Amino acid sequence: MTLWQRLKRPPWRTLVLLAAVLGIFGLGYLCWSPGERVTDGRHDLRRNGMWLQHGWMGDDDWFERNGRDRANFRSEGKIGELREKLARHGIRDVFPHLCPCQSDGTISAVDDEQTERFLTGLDGLRVMPWIGGVRDESADPASAAWRGRFVESSVQLLGRHPRLAGLHVNIEPMPDGDPSYLLLLEELRKAMPAGKILSVAAYPPPTRWHPFPDVHWGEAYFREVAKRSDQLVPMLYDTGLTREKLYRKLMVDWAGEVLAWSEGKEVLLGVPAYDDGGTGYHDPRVENLVNALSGIHAALEDGVPPSYAGVSVYSEWEMSGDDWETLGREFNAPR
Repeated sequence: MTLWQRLKRPPWRTLVLLAAVLGIFGLGYLCWSPGERVTDGRHDLRRNGMWLQHGWMGDDDWFERNGRDRANFRSEGKIGELREKLARHGIRDVFPHLCPCQSDGTISAVDDEQTERFLTGLDGLRVMPWIGGVRDESADPASAAWRGRFVESSVQLLGRHPRLAGLHVNIEPMPDGDPSYLLLLEELRKAMPAGKILSVAAYPPPTRWHPFPDVHWGEAYFREVAKRSDQLVPMLYDTGLTREKLYRKLMVDWAGEVLAWSEGKEVLLGVPAYDDGGTGYHDPRVENLVNALSGIHAALEDGVPPSYAGVSVYSEWEMSGDDWETLGREFNAPR
């Protein structure tokens, strides 16, 4: 009996067929190239965003608790260095960290003198303090008393520093369909002075790899949040993926979905520049600027929706020199 005859008989016939199928899929995966590399800046509208660290506006207690050096933040020189980086990379909107709030809803304290110094140094940019907390720990949007104090203290901050462009709300986790969060946004929007921006750190759609409703929003809820806000900044990371191609393809899909669901509101697509390796939800070899921007470029290949404003980078305090160079090379308009 020849080798070919043996291979045509069970169980070899099944094994050969299985190997052929696996080989075809393997070859297809190797040839599959989701994402696009764009270096001419066509998708950089110079209206990008970035999440900033607490020290830029935080009070003295934060420095004491965390053993941080005020000198890295509280000088015109340091603010000027930050401003130069932001301007070079087309970053218009900044979200300085002011989390977590206190258990009664009072937002984190700021140093008023430093806040004014910071606003002067970043004149022309839109500064929106990043407020919120951890759900069921520091944040309790289901409580009317908590919401009332959160709204009151947030509006007081805007009153003391009228040059602030608005507020950036982030409560984590925030389950899909939660009505109390919608109520919080309604109450905050109603209380904010006219002309101020209500920005929301939004959640992307669920995936087969990470189908957890506490950190993903479906279309219906995403649209409801959009109706109650002025700007959406979906956090397009923490996927748990360990393959670059899968993350790039997910970014293509996610970018298209959140832009379509935004109810015409401005969208900044949140991209990762941080290292939470070993956590299980983030692999920095996969979730990084190169792969995220590649997916976004592909999503915008057939046209840029009116709601698209740019990208928002998480986060300033983890950006290395290489990360800044990557952002410039893979996204920003050539200077």
